[in-house]
Amino acid sequence: MLSEFKKHISANFSFLKNSKVLVACSGGLDSVVLTHLLHQLNYTIAIAHCNFSLRGKESDEDALFAENLAEKLQIPFYSETFNTRSYAKDHKCSTQMAARELRYRWFDEVAESFNYDYILTAHHADDDMETFFINLSRGTGLRGLTGIPKQNEKVVRPLLNVSREDILEFAKRNNLYWREDSSNAKTDYVRNELRLEVLPQFKEISEKALQNFRKTQEHLQASQALVEDYMALVYNLAVTEIDGGYSINIAKISELPNTDALLYELLHPFGFTEWDNVFNLLKAQTGKAVLSASHHLLRNRNELILTEIDENSEKNEFLIKKNQKEINNPIVLRLNPTEKMGHIDNTTVYVDADKLNYPLQLRKWQEGDVFQPFGMKGKKKLSKFFKDEKVSLVAKQKVWLLCSDTKIVWIIGHRLDDRYKITQLTKNILRITYKPTNL
Repeated sequence: MLSEFKKHISANFSFLKNSKVLVACSGGLDSVVLTHLLHQLNYTIAIAHCNFSLRGKESDEDALFAENLAEKLQIPFYSETFNTRSYAKDHKCSTQMAARELRYRWFDEVAESFNYDYILTAHHADDDMETFFINLSRGTGLRGLTGIPKQNEKVVRPLLNVSREDILEFAKRNNLYWREDSSNAKTDYVRNELRLEVLPQFKEISEKALQNFRKTQEHLQASQALVEDYMALVYNLAVTEIDGGYSINIAKISELPNTDALLYELLHPFGFTEWDNVFNLLKAQTGKAVLSASHHLLRNRNELILTEIDENSEKNEFLIKKNQKEINNPIVLRLNPTEKMGHIDNTTVYVDADKLNYPLQLRKWQEGDVFQPFGMKGKKKLSKFFKDEKVSLVAKQKVWLLCSDTKIVWIIGHRLDDRYKITQLTKNILRITYKPTNL
């Protein structure tokens, strides 16, 4: 196996030879074998071990084993202990997902801090097959069937062409020691159930089941590459980058065959799951929208507007205390007393400070809001103001109001309310400056 691995890594990962490599080592069979293979081939490596604190004393013994392995091979060792269950609870995710997020985030930190060029994991061909069947059971698209990527930026997986059987044979032949994770023998998780009960029966159908699976996956990966090449053409034809997001031309995307599939390919990276609702936007009225956990998709006349959800959008109100001279969240405002007025524009206004009652409120606009536009005597609905000013639906979503006692002082970035303007009777002037930021 050593000679085959040497040929494989030289042919497909030649960049590793002159690089500093961080090996993710749990202490289990796969990562121990990967560590020994790289060490025997004289690669510059170090071990990084994560203790997820999920199996008590057993987890601590895994960490000690990994440290002893590094000492034996005379290579650097890094370890970190995580409270995985607490992280999962706080972030409302499974322990498996929590462990994954913690693991890769920490690997990146170690690589950055100690100048490692790449992070190597010991995922192998059987892991790839398990992932295929897990995704298949969840109703995935083509991308989900293409398997674990051989490389994802700094993360490299050089054992994906090697079976677990070959890894075990190498370990026994070389008298290697490793740790057995007791949780791997339980069928509590879908992956373990596949590994222990389903896939062994699948492999009994044919001696070449794993080999044929790898060939099938190569065909799927080639098909995915064709899809991505085609989607690059679709993107150039129908998608335009705008301030804070993207605009999808409905007419152009609808002229192409398999429109729903094209929308899926364009939008799946943004976390959407309610795909029927997404597809229905093509025929919906202006103003209809679909949300994912991170993004907002809006029908606006002849386009779909995709923008990132403002993390402050769910918070209704922010307060500004008296004598507070600046705020940086959710937007950047500077409030400074001044003796005279200066230049006025959409980002700077001057108000009569004595007319303000604190705390001031900073909030998003709502239907039904009214104000008295600067220079006018009558009141006007904000919805009518935005329409007259030709403020787009996307721009309206970003508008914040500065209020005093629920009355609008300033539609920030647009218009001051006439009731708070400077007059001959004004004794104290407050200059308020807004600093726009690119989303």
